[in-house]
Amino acid sequence: MKNEIEIPQQLSALREFTAARIAIGRTGNSIPLKQSMEFKLAHAHTRDAVYSTLDIDGLFTRLKVFGFPVLHLHSQAANRHKYLKRPDLGRLLDDDYKYQLNGNIAKPDIAIIIADGLSAEAVNGNAYSLLKILIPKLLDAKLTIGPICLVEQGRVAIGDDIASGLKARFSILLIGERPGLSAADSMGAYLTYNPQPGLTDESRNCISNIRKHGLSYKHAADKIFYLVSESFRRKLSGVGLKDNAGLLGES
Repeated sequence: MKNEIEIPQQLSALREFTAARIAIGRTGNSIPLKQSMEFKLAHAHTRDAVYSTLDIDGLFTRLKVFGFPVLHLHSQAANRHKYLKRPDLGRLLDDDYKYQLNGNIAKPDIAIIIADGLSAEAVNGNAYSLLKILIPKLLDAKLTIGPICLVEQGRVAIGDDIASGLKARFSILLIGERPGLSAADSMGAYLTYNPQPGLTDESRNCISNIRKHGLSYKHAADKIFYLVSESFRRKLSGVGLKDNAGLLGES
C-alpha cells in the first residue's frame, strides 16, 4: 500500500508567501523523499555559495560603464580558509593595497564598496543590477562618487577602512550575506555615515535580502537612497536613523 504524504492544512496556504520549509508533509514518521532530497540540494548550494569567488573580470567590465575608476582590493585574509577561521582579518584592508586609495584626492561624498562576504555568488548576480538603478539617483542628487572598490575576502567592517582611506563622507557596502537553506544568493547593503576604522554595527544601517526573488533592485535602491539622503541631512547613521519612509509600493 502506497503511503500518502500528509500536509497540515492550516499551514499549506502559507507556502505561497515564503520559500521557508513549512508544510513539507510527512510519510509515516519520515520527511517525504522529494523534500529530503531538496533539502540536501539546498545545503549543497549553501556550501557552494560560501566558497564561491568574485567574478573580478565580469564585474570590472560591467562596472566600468558607470564611468568611475574600479579598484581591485584584498583584505588581510590571504585565502578562504583564513577568512573563515579569522574574521578579524577580513575586516582590515591588506597593506599592499592601500596605495591604491592614497592616489584618490577627490574626497567623494559616497564610496561604493563591493565585497564577497559569505556569498560571492550574491554580489556577482545582484550588485550591478542594483547599482544601475541607484547610481543615477545619487548623481541626480548632486552627490559625488569615488572609485568603486571590489574586495576579495572582505567582511562588513572593511568598508570603514576603505572609505576612510578614500576620505569619503559616506560608504555603501554591498556584500554577500550568510547563505540560508532557502536563499544562497542574498546580498546586503550596509550604509555608514562618516566611516572610520573601529566603528561597530550600531553605526550602520542594513538592507538585506536583495535578490531577484527577495527585495527587488528598485525597492532596494529606493530604500538606500532614502537612508543616504536622511543620513546626510541628519549627519548620522545606524541606530539613530530610522526608515520612516513607509512601505514602498509594488514595482
